[in-house]
Amino acid sequence: MEHLIRILNDKDRRTLAWLREQVGEAALGAAAERCGGPTKPYVSRVCRCLGLRPPIFGESRPHISTATAERSLASIREILAAAAARRGPGSVRV
Repeated sequence: MEHLIRILNDKDRRTLAWLREQVGEAALGAAAERCGGPTKPYVSRVCRCLGLRPPIFGESRPHISTATAERSLASIREILAAAAARRGPGSVRV
């Protein structure tokens, strides 16, 4: 399908694979020809021609538990409090 649609990056490849799953090769090829001009259309244009909105492909971040986050915040607070104590009275309260 890359011969009909402009693919610039990995996101475009994932979107193209998603489109294939949604509408199939034949409909995808027809849409690319229908909405293309003198050059190959971008994947986003083909999506619009088909009336589809692709999913957001993001990097999944590992889930960090609340307990871990709370321990990290407590450590940060300790570091800031120690720095404020070294500066002496009148320093900014944490």
